[in-house]
Amino acid sequence: MMTILNRLFKRNSSNSSRESAKKRLKLIISHDRTGLNEETIEAMRQEILEVVARYVELDVDSAEFNLDNDEGMTSIVANLPIRRVKE
Repeated sequence: MMTILNRLFKRNSSNSSRESAKKRLKLIISHDRTGLNEETIEAMRQEILEVVARYVELDVDSAEFNLDNDEGMTSIVANLPIRRVKE
């Protein structure tokens, strides 16, 4: 019942849109604070995917990379969905 109501009133879409905007803003702020340019971050992302893909099959389309800033320290957080382990 709630699923039908959520679809009718699309409450989740505004929340997901808001969350998406917050993530983008955090990413922009993190980029500014770290001094890493877009090309360097993309190169790091590709390298991380290549290394992990040696051991497991990844769902690359669903992979997420974020820069998080906490108390002056920036972290790269990767969410890499694994389809299967390679043997």
